[in-house]
Amino acid sequence: MPTEPSNACGGRPAWCTHYVRSGQVLPPDTFEACRGAHAILHGAAGLPGVTYPDGTEVGNDLHLQLRFKLDLYANVRPIRLVRGVKSTLADWQPGQIDYVIIRENTEGLYASRGAGVNLRGEVVTDTLVMTRTGVERVARFAFQLARRRFGAPRDQRRRVTVCDKANILRSYAFFRAVCTEVAEQFPDVELDYAYADAITVHMLKRPDFYDVIVAENMFGDILSDLGAGTVGGLGMAPSAELGDKRGLFQGAHGSAPDIAGRDAASPLATILSGAMMLRWLDDQRGDAALSEAAARVERAVETVLAAGEVVPADQGGNARCSEVTEAVCRALG
Repeated sequence: MPTEPSNACGGRPAWCTHYVRSGQVLPPDTFEACRGAHAILHGAAGLPGVTYPDGTEVGNDLHLQLRFKLDLYANVRPIRLVRGVKSTLADWQPGQIDYVIIRENTEGLYASRGAGVNLRGEVVTDTLVMTRTGVERVARFAFQLARRRFGAPRDQRRRVTVCDKANILRSYAFFRAVCTEVAEQFPDVELDYAYADAITVHMLKRPDFYDVIVAENMFGDILSDLGAGTVGGLGMAPSAELGDKRGLFQGAHGSAPDIAGRDAASPLATILSGAMMLRWLDDQRGDAALSEAAARVERAVETVLAAGEVVPADQGGNARCSEVTEAVCRALG
């Protein structure tokens, strides 16, 4: 990870450094370059000490602005245990944990960012927002994904689990009801329900039951990191934020400024996000060579980890970022 800020499109210093210097998070020419791209591979960004006056971090705003401006409504987080990675859950092996969390990405509680009310430092409110259109499209995305997958590892059944708190809040009861309506269009996919608190236990005790989980924005955010913790951590967690025509891909981890300049960060989440990007581009463009390339990248990562000779620090090794990258490139051939 470089000690100096990288350059965004248009040649400006990027992300938090640019905000400190200019007051801008996403310069107009950077946004136009992103909007004109087939896909965006986004590196980790953010500095914990750089905040807005309300105390929220500036670093999140770069991809949040892209998310809303490009209408990237489905956040896709694969939870997959691969060869060479030991799960924090005892006795679970590669192939036994393989599911995807679909997080609604433009509504929910996070839609209130920047719009909450702080009344004289005594009372604070943020509003959870859901629309029928927003829930329908992310539910449809989840069911369509389940239809393309091979089912849950436990029983090979294609299944969508709707995660909510329908027993407590009307908004989540609405989320469940709309997802149930969408499910009627997919009779070949099993419909399952789970409360957000209970599923945190089930994800640890029976992860092989899950195929696709769909959740509101904040719940999906929390569950995604929990799931990542069972398959090697955030350093092994790729992600995609997808709309109907555009996609943003990035490792699910943060920017880790404490190790900047030390060649210590793991590149694997970003590399795997690149593989997700290639596969999505195939879906968009109908070029099977892109999916074949994605599979090669994923196999190369697994080959390196399974060999156990070049292992990043977050997986118990001592290999540098550059060494891991070079090993993956060699495995690609």
